[in-house]
Amino acid sequence: MTDVVGPFRKSTYSGPESNCVEVAATATGGRAVRDSKNPHGPLLHLSPTSWHAFLSGIVGR
Repeated sequence: MTDVVGPFRKSTYSGPESNCVEVAATATGGRAVRDSKNPHGPLLHLSPTSWHAFLSGIVGR
């Protein structure tokens, strides 16, 4: 498990409704993602490579 080192911020891809994700930097340069409605719930940890692939998939749409 990788330590979260940055503050969680609401994703710019989240809409105005309450279905939002929040993203924070991790110690390895990747990202941690969580559901904004459940801030103490589970985190999805992405390596730097996986995070960049994820963003490429979003931006490429």
